[in-house]
Amino acid sequence: MNHTLSPERVRADVAELLDCDPADIAADENLVDLGLDSVRIMVLIERWRAAGAASLEFPDLAEQPELARWTALLTDGAA
Repeated sequence: MNHTLSPERVRADVAELLDCDPADIAADENLVDLGLDSVRIMVLIERWRAAGAASLEFPDLAEQPELARWTALLTDGAA
């Protein structure tokens, strides 16, 4: 996977779709519990694929829907 996203970008993109402040999302909080549904996850996948995460797939995110996990996955662990 090509990791070109910053931790700030990942957090901001998620916060935008949850309609909240990026600082309000705890790194270990379940994003589905916060209201991120499968349609919004697919929106993020398409956005992040366009930004360089070409091999990103739905199960990569749905398996563990936590900001810290997604940040590590998309930024080579630079949380």
